[in-house]
Amino acid sequence: MKYVIAPSILSADFTQLGKEIKLTEENGAAYLHFDVMDGMFVPNISFGIPVMKSIKKATGQIMDAHLMVQDPIRYVEAFKDAGADLITVHLEACPDVRKTLVKIKELGLMAGLSICPDTPVEAVREYLEIVDMILVMSVYPGAGGQKFMPEALGRIREIRRMIEESGRDIDIQVDGGIKLDNVREVLEAGANIFVAGSAVFGGDIAENTRRYMEIFREYE
Repeated sequence: MKYVIAPSILSADFTQLGKEIKLTEENGAAYLHFDVMDGMFVPNISFGIPVMKSIKKATGQIMDAHLMVQDPIRYVEAFKDAGADLITVHLEACPDVRKTLVKIKELGLMAGLSICPDTPVEAVREYLEIVDMILVMSVYPGAGGQKFMPEALGRIREIRRMIEESGRDIDIQVDGGIKLDNVREVLEAGANIFVAGSAVFGGDIAENTRRYMEIFREYE
């Protein structure tokens, strides 16, 4: 199984964005995570298509678009054009979840499906035949800097069991409160892609990224 750190630019210094992204890439971060918020599905507003389009020119990382927006099917083509490789939508935000996921796949992109902490994990089962990734929120979406919710570990284990039963190769990404001191237990629960914001961009970015990669190598 591949283990991936996906730094969230929500925590980056936007006056130094290109430089900071390059540091994560040079030190092993294969993905770059975009927390896109619309002020409707979640209370905050972050950034969108123009930011991704400009960043795409500066890195070879996988562009990981996490759309915390209402009715995200409206934007998937625009994010593809901006350079997204993976688009994740929230089950709770889609009037038609299957139609949205099929649209992403038809565009030739990887499709992710996210669920909030209060959504039963059983809700993802019917979409395992379509998705490339399930994103388990370990905080309530809409703001950075929240603490990891320990109950997410059981949810990750349950989804990993579902995936194994399906026979498909599906990633589990976890977003919210991922730190160097808890990433092992999240990994051992069954996750393999880890979103980290302040834990990467706070302090020595290169060293922070390398330390995640060192942990991952212990499990390879």
